[in-house]
Order: sequence, then C-alpha cells, then structure tokens
Amino acid sequence: MKFFKSLPAKLLLALILGIVGGLVIHNFEATVPVMGSVLSVLASIKYVLNQVIMFCVPLIIIGFIAPSITKLGSSASRMLTVALILAYVSSVLAAFMSMGAGYAIIPNLAIANDAAEAVEPAALFKLDIPQIMPVMSALVLSVLLGLAAVWTKAQTVIRLLDEFRAIVLKIVAKLVIPVLPVYIFTVFTMLAYNGTITEKFPVFVVAIVTVLAGHFVWMAILYGAAGIYTKTNPIEVVKHYGPAYITAVGTMSSAATLSVALTCAHKAKTLRKDMVDFGVPLFANIHLCGSVLTEVFFVMAVSQVLYGHLPSVGSMILFCLLLGVFAIGAPGVPGGTVQASLGLIVAVLGFTEVGTGLMIAIFALQDSFGTACNVTGDGALTLMLTGYAKKHNIAEESVAQVEL
Repeated sequence: MKFFKSLPAKLLLALILGIVGGLVIHNFEATVPVMGSVLSVLASIKYVLNQVIMFCVPLIIIGFIAPSITKLGSSASRMLTVALILAYVSSVLAAFMSMGAGYAIIPNLAIANDAAEAVEPAALFKLDIPQIMPVMSALVLSVLLGLAAVWTKAQTVIRLLDEFRAIVLKIVAKLVIPVLPVYIFTVFTMLAYNGTITEKFPVFVVAIVTVLAGHFVWMAILYGAAGIYTKTNPIEVVKHYGPAYITAVGTMSSAATLSVALTCAHKAKTLRKDMVDFGVPLFANIHLCGSVLTEVFFVMAVSQVLYGHLPSVGSMILFCLLLGVFAIGAPGVPGGTVQASLGLIVAVLGFTEVGTGLMIAIFALQDSFGTACNVTGDGALTLMLTGYAKKHNIAEESVAQVEL
C-alpha cells in the first residue's frame, strides 16, 4: 500500500486522470458548453504552476551546486579529485551514449516529421512570476560563489550556503513536489485534448523501454572498465548489489538506499573497506549516470514528438556537458536531476512549458530504475577508486582522514 502514497503513483494517477479528462472534454465540448470553460480554467492553473516551478529553478541551481562545490573543495584530497572526475566522466559518457542511441533510434520511430506543438486554449488569467536571474547566470554564479568561498576559506559563507541548500530543499519538498501531480494532470489534459498523447503514447513506451535497456548496458560498461583497470573480476562486486538495486527501485533515492549500498559493497572482497566508506556515500550524491542517460534520451524523444525535430548535435553536446555539472549538485529528491536541469532544457534546447511538463512526468515515472542504475554504478566507481589507491600506494589511513 505504501506504493500508492509514493510520488510515482500520484504522478501515474494524475497522468491517467489527465488523459481521461482531456478525451472527455474533447468529445463533449461541442455538446456541453461548460467544457470549454473547464479547459480554460485548467490552462490557467497549468500556466501559474509552470511559473512557480520555473521560478524555483535558479534557486535550486544555486542552492545545490554552490554548496556541493564548497564541500568537494573543502578537502584538498587527491582521492576526492579522482572521485569527482570519475563521477563526472561516467555521467557525461552515459549522456553521449544515450545521445547516440537517440539519433539512431528516434528517427526510425513512427513519429510524424511535421509534428508541431498543438495550440492550447486561452487561459482565463495569467500570473507571471519572473525568475530572479537567467538559468545560465545562476549556474555561473553557483560555480564562482562555490569556488571563491573555498579559495578564501569563507566559513561564514560556506555555512550560509549550507543553510540555503536546506531552505531550497524544503521549498522543493513542500512546494514543488506537492504541486507536480496537479501540474502533470493539467499538462496531460491538454495533450489528450489536442490528440498528442493518443497519437504519440506508443513512442514514449518505446523510449522508456529503451532507457531501461540502456541502464544495464551502461552498468556493464562501467563494471567492465573497472575490471580491466583493476585486473579483478567485477562480478565479485556486482553479485552483492542485488539488494541495493531493489531498494533503490522502491525508494527512488540514493540517500535512502545508502545503508543498504554500504552493506552490499562491504561484502565484496575486491573492494578496499576504506574506499567503500569513502566512495559509496560520496558517489550517492554526485554520480547520477542512470538519471542523466534517461534525461538525454527523453529530451530527444519529447523534442521529436512536440516540435517535429531532434535538437542539433551542437546543442545536445553542450546539453550533455552541462548536464553532468547539474547532476553533481542535483537535489536528493525524486526527479531531482530533471528538476535541477529544467532551466537548462529551456535555455539550451528551447523547450516550452508543455515540453518541460512532459519531461517531468515521463522522467518521474521511471525514476526508480534510474536511481537503481546510479546506485549500482557506484560499486564500479568504488572499484576504480580501490584500483587507483593500490596503483599509487595510497595508505589506508590517509584516505580515512578525508573529511566528507
């Protein structure tokens, strides 16, 4: 019964009700005049909720990326630097693999080449809530603020950023997450009313199945690379990660799965214990390869469905490179990766509010499996850390002193 109280269940219910509501309004609009008014009210609600969500995006970027940089920079440790590089490279390469799959698969799906975003009914009222700054400005400010705080050892600013992170997380948990089901309901009502969902729904089913397969492909690549680098059998690590994978599917949270992941990793004979205690908690917060892989493929599918074309190669490369940065500072809540990068989707790929709404919905529906990929992939990166420590004769006690 706990599942029915979870965010995926609420979003799924909102999606179903939205589709049913949109079809009912479409079929009875001509005979029941009040249907047009209902649609206009829903359009107004969707517009306002989108304004609220997008207003929070720069706050999320500053609130999570800047504090993450201060924490990563507060310990001048070689192992910390190596871990950060491994996490970023894994996420970006997973994104590029997904991008390649998108260009190879999506054009062959049954999507009309002349697709265009349907015109929505006029809203009864609009409440504009401008962002405090553009998304790219928020990203640059986050990076500079985090780095400068580390360079100057500004402990007061670092503590302030930590408190701001807690404030933003509470905003996400108390405002953004609760309104998502309502927002998704309005989005899918409009899509069903316009006929977009009934015509294109099979495409999204194919997209979800494709990214699930992509998760296992990327995990195989990560563990294969870790085995080659360390000259050990990666199966020794993988075979213990079953409970962590299942737990992540149920919790949709790397943080909530952390205790189970640590238990699983400690059972692997090829992982150094100090590397497990250091790497697994760190990677749980900065390594989101499965979520990044999913988001890249989904933005390409949504772009083809709603706008009739795939994003340009240059735009996708820039999106993938920046998404790796956003993922490191993403909030630890369901759908945190896509929420943190909403502004990136708009600024780099040119998505409208319908596109961002659709992204939130389909991403959240499979987020459990993306989280499971993230958690399981952490084992491979921890194996690489173990290999690096051994190759460079890094003593166990020196790693144990790293401050997290």
